[in-house]
Amino acid sequence: MADRLVVGVDEAGRGPLAGPVVAAAVVLRPSKPIDGLDDSKKLSAKRRAALEELIWENAIVGVGQASVEEIDELNILHATMLAMTRAVDAMPPGFDLVLVDGNRLPKWPHNAEAVVGGDAIHPCISAASIIAKERRDRIMKAAAKDYPEYGWERNKGYGTKEHMAALKKYGPTPMHRMSFAPVAQAKLL
Repeated sequence: MADRLVVGVDEAGRGPLAGPVVAAAVVLRPSKPIDGLDDSKKLSAKRRAALEELIWENAIVGVGQASVEEIDELNILHATMLAMTRAVDAMPPGFDLVLVDGNRLPKWPHNAEAVVGGDAIHPCISAASIIAKERRDRIMKAAAKDYPEYGWERNKGYGTKEHMAALKKYGPTPMHRMSFAPVAQAKLL
């Protein structure tokens, strides 16, 4: 793969009850190596932030997302594939291969491979996981200012005890995924 332009793709936000799903596509430049890339979940917030900056400065990056409405309309799997497609579509043309973290690929015309655990194997996927997570975390921190009861600056929309208690007490917001069972049940209360 040394001579080929390889795009790494990963997403953040499939499991939360609120917020969009965000995907990133990254081509690392061999002339500008970035040390310390790893699965975003294995990195501290401080390290992820520092790496995100280095990735934006030294790599080619595309980002895509699928909204809460698209998640509810399509389902989370199809919305994730849509976000990944948008991220790759945001890349300049001319790449040779797309490596996607996971076991499924979007339906697209690109030469691509799904790689289970790819964010811990391929640095380009690690970089994509960092970009996607940091972008989504910022979206949820911003949304927390409008909906402070849910603690999204801490739980990023995941179904934590704090989030579930707020959902039960205050009901769902426009940021919530109504198609997810805990949100649908809270709406009925």
